[in-house]
Amino acid sequence: MKPRSKWLLGALAVVLAVSGGGYAVMAQPQQDDAARERRTDGLPPATAPVQRGDLSSGLQVEGTLGYAQERKLNAGGPGVLTWVAGEGSAVERDGRLYEVNGRAVRLMYGSVPMYRPLKAGDKGEDVKQLKRNLQALGYGTGLDPEDPSFTAGTATAVKRWQKAHKAAETGEVGKEDVAFASGPQRVRRNDAAVGDEPGPGKAVLTVTGTERIVRFRLEAAKAAAAKAGEPVTVRLPGGTTAGGKVDSVGGTAGSGEGGDGGAGGGGGGGGDKKAKVEVSVTFDKPAGVDAPDQSPVTVGLTGETRKGVLSVPVGALLALTGGGFGVQVVEDGRVREVKVGLGMFGNGRVEVTGDALEEGMQVGIPKL
Repeated sequence: MKPRSKWLLGALAVVLAVSGGGYAVMAQPQQDDAARERRTDGLPPATAPVQRGDLSSGLQVEGTLGYAQERKLNAGGPGVLTWVAGEGSAVERDGRLYEVNGRAVRLMYGSVPMYRPLKAGDKGEDVKQLKRNLQALGYGTGLDPEDPSFTAGTATAVKRWQKAHKAAETGEVGKEDVAFASGPQRVRRNDAAVGDEPGPGKAVLTVTGTERIVRFRLEAAKAAAAKAGEPVTVRLPGGTTAGGKVDSVGGTAGSGEGGDGGAGGGGGGGGDKKAKVEVSVTFDKPAGVDAPDQSPVTVGLTGETRKGVLSVPVGALLALTGGGFGVQVVEDGRVREVKVGLGMFGNGRVEVTGDALEEGMQVGIPKL
């Protein structure tokens, strides 16, 4: 029997487009070198069994270990930088971030930036978060953190805080006294050195949160393999693994752009202009992740799993001359073509359906 179809292999462009949980396959049949390697008896040079089992569309992608919520910390006022927290150090509530003219800028927790001095008569969310911090530090007993007003009690609490740090007890908090952030901060980089005059609005530090995360880029066509909340496995430097989950799947970006992480095993530019999606991963037990910042890691994405389906190696697919796809079933020294429907692709295999296909059958594949 002479084959009436052509092997797909590398010459066949198989494009997976995720749409509503399904996969569309587009192919352009074309002769390749494998066709010339078929045996003279008409049998394919190699075979593989049709398997029944679970098939996953999971991917292995290269990423970069880092920290969450990177931001620039700008100077709150003019002066000379007299001290700055070291790179890699962690700063908690009320800890020093840097000093200008010997005056410490301390970290407090909150979402509203320190955009104004805070004093008696002021109202706003920034006043409320100041009160919460004073209470947490033990200086604001009796304050109502839901009251947005800077009251006399607030001023008294501020004076207690100032006295503890041997600062002038003014009862007011200057713009250059406090920097608000969402939680403990880690100093990633010093953007200014002792002796510099950063000035208002100029960066002193680049800081991050203290939670370890992984960032990577994924081709937009494969983005369905990374869904927020789905579990992942991260292989860390040294070969250890850690469990985690997809935290966010962000907007698209050209792969030639800079930034943390790689994309699906590919690095930076190199002329690859495919759209990439930014993905971040958090760890189930971040305290157990002990590896340097910016270390390369491998993320195993679970993707979609189909239970108990028939599958064959992708290389076994044929582009039939009459349209559609098929495989060559090899039985008793003879070959017959069987048309199949295609389902999910994953890990070098493809889900196939068809009444004439059974588990354990041998299908032809080209010799690689």
